Amino acid sequence: MSQSDKISGKLYLVPTPIGNLEDITLRAIRILKEVDIVLAEDTRTSGNLLKHLDIQTKLQAFHAHNEHRALQATIQLLQQGKNLALVSDAGTPGISDPGFLLVRECYVHGIVVECLPGPTAFVPAIVKSGLPSDKFVFEGFLPHKKGRKTRVEKLMTEDRTIIFYESPYRLVKTLEQLKEAFGLERQASVSRELTKMFEETRNGTLEELAAHYTKHTPKGEIVLIVAGFNSKTDSLGEMGEEEDGEADEEE
Repeated sequence: MSQSDKISGKLYLVPTPIGNLEDITLRAIRILKEVDIVLAEDTRTSGNLLKHLDIQTKLQAFHAHNEHRALQATIQLLQQGKNLALVSDAGTPGISDPGFLLVRECYVHGIVVECLPGPTAFVPAIVKSGLPSDKFVFEGFLPHKKGRKTRVEKLMTEDRTIIFYESPYRLVKTLEQLKEAFGLERQASVSRELTKMFEETRNGTLEELAAHYTKHTPKGEIVLIVAGFNSKTDSLGEMGEEEDGEADEEE
């Protein structure tokens, strides 16, 4: 009997709300109740969600720090017929969160993977930014230190709308660096705390946004949307030397 013929469990990738708990889908609730184990980026965060939904399924840690170590043990559980759900702290697993390695390994071993549709922070951010959303590139988090300057320089002439995730502690630094590289007048949009009580989206040039958030310290999860390069209207700047950087504050 071939590997693909063996009876094995299924891995479900289950998006969870990025803020408002009402955004959980009926299907996601059913899957989280039916699986044998929920693999969670943070068992405390996911535990609170399951408690809110009155779900008693066993939780098991699966995060960036143990992903490589836990990979084969997780595959073995699936091969034994266990159905597993992978969740991140918020949004869709695998989007700037653990998940890629596990999905790839499942395909190597002929294990079925099913991804439920659901919340992803950059979708509402780009749609409400007012910037073109027909073509875009998702960059996620820029490197904190080494390789940051190189990455930004490669994006200077990217003509599609660019999506970044950013920490509130690094937002001003990022806006200043992008302003320096892309030019003062490049249009951008900052969305924070999406779906939450204090949700805010602010549009403007990179210079205007950098000035605003220098005066008003941002809080919460942030999605930064930057207009693509337009050869007819944009003049590019020039970045300084690569910085070693200091340790960033943590939330």
